[in-house]
Amino acid sequence: MKTVFGFVGVLITLFMLISCGTHGKLHKEITGTFMDSLCFEQGFAGLALYDPVEKRMLYTHNADKYFTPASNTKLLTFYTGLSILGDSVPALKYHVSGDSLIFSGTGDPSLLNTDLPSSNILDFLRYRRECLFYEVPSYTETHFGPGWAWDDYDYYYSVERAAYPIYANRATFTQNDSQEVPEAYPKYYKKNLVLDSLNLQKTSRLSRKLNENTVFYQNMVRDTSFRQEVPLKYSPELFVEVLEDTLKKEVGLISKYRPFNGIEKTLYSIPTDSLYKQMLMVSDNFLAEQILLLAAGVLTDTLKTGIAIDYMKENAFKQLPDKPIWVDGSGLSRYNLQTPRNMIKVLELITEKMPVEKVIQFLPVSGKEGSLENYSGAIPYLYAKTGSMSNNHSLSGFIKTKSGKMLLFSFMNSNYIVPSATLKEGMEKILLKIRDHY
Repeated sequence: MKTVFGFVGVLITLFMLISCGTHGKLHKEITGTFMDSLCFEQGFAGLALYDPVEKRMLYTHNADKYFTPASNTKLLTFYTGLSILGDSVPALKYHVSGDSLIFSGTGDPSLLNTDLPSSNILDFLRYRRECLFYEVPSYTETHFGPGWAWDDYDYYYSVERAAYPIYANRATFTQNDSQEVPEAYPKYYKKNLVLDSLNLQKTSRLSRKLNENTVFYQNMVRDTSFRQEVPLKYSPELFVEVLEDTLKKEVGLISKYRPFNGIEKTLYSIPTDSLYKQMLMVSDNFLAEQILLLAAGVLTDTLKTGIAIDYMKENAFKQLPDKPIWVDGSGLSRYNLQTPRNMIKVLELITEKMPVEKVIQFLPVSGKEGSLENYSGAIPYLYAKTGSMSNNHSLSGFIKTKSGKMLLFSFMNSNYIVPSATLKEGMEKILLKIRDHY
């Protein structure tokens, strides 16, 4: 019997030695790629690879250094939602005073948002017999977050934050090759279109004025159908006007917030899962920002991004190995800074709230349509959130190896000057080595 156990022990030891030798060789190859590849030569790259079962870091390269995470920041926002919000999104708070129903916003981005499931909120407001009054809640945010690029104000990814968005705070304009004037959705914004006959905006696309909702268009023949989403200059007055136009009934505005001491009810709209999935899958900046406002409204009576961020930094994110520099929900700000090992810990925390099998359903997948479609492989092996802005690109999530392991990884790059496609080719060489040899 001792001989049998001795033989088994020798086999185990040999297996471990072979495994360590294989991984040691792989680590040298990965490090060599970082050192010798032109795509990493002038930029700055970091990688952390973690085994959640063994609870140990398998490989690190600059994992304790800070990078601009861009939309990888949405993973922190995701965990914030999981930690603070329940199963459903709080849509509005309301109370009845005499013949009036007074309601206020919570930051819910779902009202008439075509990217999200419909809810009962519109019918609730439409069929109430009381007179409707919208009361502006305690809201202290600017329209844009700190460090956002102000001159991106009319690009689809720079939708303004708001206490109560409607139609996702944007107008959608479409035009086919037989139309001279674009169509608007909602139709309310058709009146905002102005012909730019002199091409004063110096562009062939639709363009909004900086501080108002005038949208210029050019009277030109287009070869194909044209569609453009234009963020709007939000105000409580605009919210009320658009809501009135949609409901076909009058809505009053109470512009000064007054705390209510009586019984105030909360009405819920859509499942929070649908919010998270849309935010992560298409990297929706607007939804990410609103999630932090929703979280702040649950914690306090004030809709302020910093409230949610400070709460998370003082509680759950105290577990992060490095101090997070975190200022917004979307990652649009260059003020955000994270380390690869921070991102690994965030992913680990997420999987403590939600099973890995469900989390990966919320993330882009390699080889599929979306931000990871250019990563090769007939069988998907990456489930990860991208984060990109000029000269910065990060990828954090899960990598499924050929041996069946599901590992956590964070691959971050800053200050590179090669084309992003070239950088991603270099990243994939390393990721494929991990997939094939772990």
